[in-house]
Amino acid sequence: MRIFTRIWLLLLFCLCMFQAKAQNKRLTYCNPLNLDYGYTPFPNFAEWGKHRATADPTMTLFKGKYYLFSTNQFGYWWSNDLLNWHFVSRKFVRPYNEVKGDELCAPATLVLGDTLLVIGSTYNKDFTLWMSTNPTRDDWKAAKDYFKVGAWDPGMFADDDGRVYIYHGSSNTLPLYGQEIDRKTFDPIGPKKELVKLNPEIHGWERFGEHNDNVFLLPFIEGAWMNKHNGKYYLQFGAPGTEQSGYADGVFTADKPLGPFTYQKHNPFSYKPGGFAKGAGHGATWQDKYGNYWHISTMGISVKNNFERRIGFWPAGFDNDGVLYCNTAYGDYPQYLSTGPEDHLKSNFTGWMILNYNKPVEVSSTLGAYEPNNAVDEDIKTYWSAKTAGKGEWFKTDLGDISTVNAIQINYADQDAAFMGKSLGVFHQYMIYSSLNGKTWKLLVDKSKNKTDVPHDYVELNKPAKARYLKMVNLHMPTGKFALSGFRVFGRGAGVKPDSVHNFIVLRGDSELRNSWLKWKPVDNATGYTIYMGIAPDKLYNNMMVYGKNEFYFNGMDKNLPYYFQIEAFNENGISQRTKVLKVE
Repeated sequence: MRIFTRIWLLLLFCLCMFQAKAQNKRLTYCNPLNLDYGYTPFPNFAEWGKHRATADPTMTLFKGKYYLFSTNQFGYWWSNDLLNWHFVSRKFVRPYNEVKGDELCAPATLVLGDTLLVIGSTYNKDFTLWMSTNPTRDDWKAAKDYFKVGAWDPGMFADDDGRVYIYHGSSNTLPLYGQEIDRKTFDPIGPKKELVKLNPEIHGWERFGEHNDNVFLLPFIEGAWMNKHNGKYYLQFGAPGTEQSGYADGVFTADKPLGPFTYQKHNPFSYKPGGFAKGAGHGATWQDKYGNYWHISTMGISVKNNFERRIGFWPAGFDNDGVLYCNTAYGDYPQYLSTGPEDHLKSNFTGWMILNYNKPVEVSSTLGAYEPNNAVDEDIKTYWSAKTAGKGEWFKTDLGDISTVNAIQINYADQDAAFMGKSLGVFHQYMIYSSLNGKTWKLLVDKSKNKTDVPHDYVELNKPAKARYLKMVNLHMPTGKFALSGFRVFGRGAGVKPDSVHNFIVLRGDSELRNSWLKWKPVDNATGYTIYMGIAPDKLYNNMMVYGKNEFYFNGMDKNLPYYFQIEAFNENGISQRTKVLKVE
């Protein structure tokens, strides 16, 4: 009897230890977020092909849950943990116009006590401001039937003293505006006030163009958002254009909610011009349950239409000098979510590297010029498509050597999609097999019974697996062909990490101080490079990720400031040491 009791106690202890370990395991996620994005509701936006599209996100913590609103989704999402999202279907605009596809565009949210408020963009003065005390369900009513402060790209803010403000604007000729509104009646108090505007003649990153080099079009300022930290007000904005890889968020600071505002030297603060999915503009800065700051924003595709976009979020915060920053380094690789208070100046990156960048692939079929290697080139703008959406179409990737696989991200592409607007009840189904030798296969991921729409499905394995080959077999597509813009495998290879970079130089233009040319000696076993940049040697908060090249043109400099740079190389086995900090006058 005593032996049985001891065995039972030992088993109970082991079970408790296992449960504690499972509870302490940090959740991971991967950008772009795996949301059931709706398709464009506008026929003229679908002339090159129907496609998923959203942007302009806002994230709000309300009653212990996270609420995510974004453009033209005919609803919104909520989550307990920032990983598993639940969609609530709702048409906010009334009367709903099926022809125009009216919906919330660039929405704003605000928490007032036990109430969550939401409103979209409008140039009209009869837009409804909505309220809910239980937004996990479609349980809303009008807080203001005719919200007189009609505005495009609004951002709402409640100060510590109870006063409420709205910030708005989206234009390449007009500034951002601010105005106080009555907390109870939501009527405007006083006239709107001109607050801030772009100055691309000084700030290189604010110039329009893929490389901040378009001299014919004026840049756009948009996407206002406000935070308050240690008594200072941070007015954020997106620029210079949502179609560009350099789409970013900048910030002005002030001692009062309506200014006057001063341009923060570290700008843009949210910036992601490289990697698989680029762009980090028009977003929102918010705090999680533990008080940690994050920044959510728009990521671009812009192939089938300029407004073909996705959503991502990154660790953010304020440093000891009150500088607002966002940490996007390896920002579309797997990242850890928070389990408590943490320092976001330190990376949330898991250290799981991309294992199949430009590695050999095989496929069941190929449609036209949508070549197989497009699915492993680390570029969301390109994709492979099979000839059909049929059950049994497959994609196989060779990691080059037996590696440790921790996670996989499956990014579907919209080839010959038939949907427009929001389609509920649709789903993807597939299976992934692994092999050590390409001959003997075992099931690694089983989504054969999945009933959810997972356009950017991210799967962290319960236990890391050893594999050289992975094969994805299609079972069901919600619409269109079986097509992949990225079959991305993350983990660690069996080799050595790359050597440090040598001969790193930054040449800054004498006649054009906003521009620079970065060059370095190639590292033989490097997959790519991450360049860190900032306004001080201890504030290298921005980064540029470069694949397959040993140069980068950076035209985003402030002509009146010196800059500091470092670079590191990476491959499937890890990351090299960074170079010494290089100052450029």
